[in-house]
Amino acid sequence: MDEKLLLIEDKYEKLAARMEDPDTYADPAAYGALAKEQKELEPIVDAWRALKRLRAAADEAEALLAAEDDPEVRALAREELDASREAIPAAELALKTLLLPKDPNDEKNVIVEIRGGVGGEESALFAASLYRMYAMYAERRGWSVSIANLNETDLGGVKEVSFIVEGAGAYSRLKFESGVHRVQRVPETETQGRVHTSTATVAVLPEMDETDFQLDMSQVRVDVFRSSGAGGQKVNKTSSAIRVTHIPTGTVVECQDERSQYKNKARALSILASRLAQAERDKQASERADERRSQVGSGMRNERIRTYNFPQGRVTDHRIGLTLYKIDAIMDGDLDELIDALVTADQAEKLREGA
Repeated sequence: MDEKLLLIEDKYEKLAARMEDPDTYADPAAYGALAKEQKELEPIVDAWRALKRLRAAADEAEALLAAEDDPEVRALAREELDASREAIPAAELALKTLLLPKDPNDEKNVIVEIRGGVGGEESALFAASLYRMYAMYAERRGWSVSIANLNETDLGGVKEVSFIVEGAGAYSRLKFESGVHRVQRVPETETQGRVHTSTATVAVLPEMDETDFQLDMSQVRVDVFRSSGAGGQKVNKTSSAIRVTHIPTGTVVECQDERSQYKNKARALSILASRLAQAERDKQASERADERRSQVGSGMRNERIRTYNFPQGRVTDHRIGLTLYKIDAIMDGDLDELIDALVTADQAEKLREGA
């Protein structure tokens, strides 16, 4: 690992030197590319230099212990040696984590699709609650949310909703949310006070652009239709809604939230490309099914990942066995504790696989 880190540090320093060159500085595009590359290496170099300082401090303290007879000096040297040795393993682990292969999609915007599952109207109401939860989480993170398609029920539930979350690192934080979410609560329509169990499915897709995934438009049918759905104040009623169908796979995407037919078409095609790219990734993962893969990161849509139990005020993530008794805060978008734990578990699994 040390040899690899020395090469990274050398590359970082060479990038810094090139950025100081007047010719490079005069070329904004070249300077920007170098600055981006240097910024990506900076956390690794900082952590590597911190580890080197700890090791040097331990070596100096050990040498001082061997050379000194003064009790006070020896006590200080022993204290320094113990502190450095205690900090080194954590510093090494932090570096190993930084060196893990990056998901190329982590910095992409995401398309989130939520659909009501088992439980009728209650599942639709739960799907609406999940949409609100993610929208509030996005607001906390300073991300923007725009609805692509919304199919509501008469009681304010959501049969399905597709929305785009735009912001730095959106996919890196939300990618663990794919799967089946289960709710246990007393529905407002329940007169006996009985707890019902319902589900909703969540799919999180990195948003693809033309450089990531090219659609063969000869295989795509585009239809225009009039927007519809309960709660019509949230969608327009002009004939600007778009339905795109990928003929080979039968994949269908509808977008009806924009007043512009052109914008709806562009958004629908982007979602279609993202779905097809995800299908290809799922296929490749299936072909590698005999290899060890992280349960946290699998994100299969048929996998029950989390239970929201309202009577007990708890949320349990079944993949990592984490239970938090703060359901109201979580439903208001306070997801960082859950997501941080999932990220840590995913990193730990990757470290084990690389060991």
